[in-house]
Amino acid sequence: MWSVCKKDLRQFFSGLTGNVAIIVFLLLNGLMLFVFRDSNILDYGYASLENYFSLAPWVLLLLIPAITMRLFADEWRSGTIEILRTSPLSGAQIVGGKYLSALLVVLAALLPTLVYVVTIKTLEAGNASLDTGGIIGSYIGLALLCAAFTAVGTWCSSLTANAIVAFLASAFGCFILYSGFNSLSKLSQFSGGADFYLQMLGIDFHYQSVSKGVLDSRDVLYFASVVLFFLFLTQRRLLKK
Repeated sequence: MWSVCKKDLRQFFSGLTGNVAIIVFLLLNGLMLFVFRDSNILDYGYASLENYFSLAPWVLLLLIPAITMRLFADEWRSGTIEILRTSPLSGAQIVGGKYLSALLVVLAALLPTLVYVVTIKTLEAGNASLDTGGIIGSYIGLALLCAAFTAVGTWCSSLTANAIVAFLASAFGCFILYSGFNSLSKLSQFSGGADFYLQMLGIDFHYQSVSKGVLDSRDVLYFASVVLFFLFLTQRRLLKK
């Protein structure tokens, strides 16, 4: 599995995909947090990164599909998947290696954003202070969200040899999982109890829960279930193909 992961990591960073994805992610967040008027945290009046943690999932919803879209699509298109399948690696190891490589790239994009914490800490004045527990919880939530989105993108990439189609399918799938159930729960037909359970099916519900600074085992179990489910589907797709 690690051999597949290292091969894909070299491909990510030897080409434009990994570097451009990380640069675009940091640039978008920087513009929205320090330049654009409506989301500028410098004008917010409080030592808070709430705007960042609200905006980051939407940026990741496009960033992660861009990273995962070629994981299997290029293998199908070029025929190199046959080399992988004849190697002494199981389907689970192949899928796990590719998933891990994409996840490491995404997490590498999150690391530089720790500068935002230092920046706000430096700018805070008076009695204002950062909610350290909330920030740690939010970063854990972002990491779990990245793991789930990456699993969805890995599965979508295994469905087609066209990387663009894989990108669109992955972005749509991540959007439905993140926001679709929450939007569906607001329909009047589901009011009176069913709306709460619909919200629980979405990633946003559990992400917001972890971001409060309380790491609930139910939220961790939810994210682990999503990751394992889509990796299982990817492995089944690989074996079927």
